[in-house]
Amino acid sequence: MTVYFRGVVMVGLCFVLTACSLPRGAGFQSEILAAHTPDGAVADFAVFSVTRGSLPLISGWPDPSQTSYAWIKHVEQPASLLITPGDLLNISIWDADANSLLIAPGARVANLQGLQVGTDGRIFVPFVGDVKVSGMSAATARTHIQDMLLDTVPSAQVQVTVAPGRANTATVVSGVRSPGVFPLADRNVSLLSLIGAGGGVLDSVNNPQVRLFRGTKTYGIGVDRLFEDPALDTVVQGGDRIVITADDRYFLSLGAASKEALHAFPKSQVSALDAMSIVGGVAATRANPQAIMIMREYPAGAVRPATGPDAIPSLEGPPQQRVVFTMDLTKTDGLFSAGKFLLQSGDLVYVTESALGTANSIIGLFGNLVLAQTRLNNL
Repeated sequence: MTVYFRGVVMVGLCFVLTACSLPRGAGFQSEILAAHTPDGAVADFAVFSVTRGSLPLISGWPDPSQTSYAWIKHVEQPASLLITPGDLLNISIWDADANSLLIAPGARVANLQGLQVGTDGRIFVPFVGDVKVSGMSAATARTHIQDMLLDTVPSAQVQVTVAPGRANTATVVSGVRSPGVFPLADRNVSLLSLIGAGGGVLDSVNNPQVRLFRGTKTYGIGVDRLFEDPALDTVVQGGDRIVITADDRYFLSLGAASKEALHAFPKSQVSALDAMSIVGGVAATRANPQAIMIMREYPAGAVRPATGPDAIPSLEGPPQQRVVFTMDLTKTDGLFSAGKFLLQSGDLVYVTESALGTANSIIGLFGNLVLAQTRLNNL
């Protein structure tokens, strides 16, 4: 029996001495943040703790992963449609005069169908000639044509309807159930109503992003922001092209997180706290919630070396390309600050291993060994 227990103790000591060699799914905080590399070189990264005090500094650093697009707010427009080159006009002219120059004998109306507005903004009307109508509403064009007919057809009454041409249409290229070219009924058609006319955004598009091409300019916004703020639901203009595409930003989760994977951004802004929820939190028996890390690499052009006798970091950029942001999710300040720290595309959320988890593994292995030895002795 003494020999047995001595053997057990010796094996247990071996386990304790080789604890650091036990297989682990993540590194300890001290290993990750070691000031020197194995070959003795000084580590080339900066470390910042995410707290209420540090947030004003680190939140001001650039986000090169996100392309910045301008956007046009909603400005109410007159309901009437303005005639533009390419539109088709249908003109009906009524005349009660029996000897009318425009109306056939026995008829009361002359229909001029499908008159296309030329590139110069004009149409041809018999006995009047070329009439400029571009830039006018249908009602204004009706009055203008009727006035010009007074000399030849004094009793004429005119009606004008407009079929929008390409200059009075907008194209939804992709991202909706029924993409296509849509005529604009008036000057007050909003972007969301046009997306609705296309059947709405496809469910398969992750965090859909709108790209509005107007002339040579490109505007962009997330669909979720359009839903949140009606003032951003801009008015569409003729010739606009709209593309709805999935958000291509992502972050990674590794270590003692509940899920090790690549995660797409589900909304325009993802905080560190959002990220922890997305990955399913931390592995309860292994993780160290006091040492959650966000690892980020900035482009060289964003680096602003610390200056002054106390090496004060700049508000304009990080002091080094590689930065590790640490968070303690066991403290109130850490939780609130994590909720305000925004991730950038390509960030790595790394959950470090808990020393207690390793100790529990050792105890479990030691217990299993004792149990196995006891069973052998009982055979």
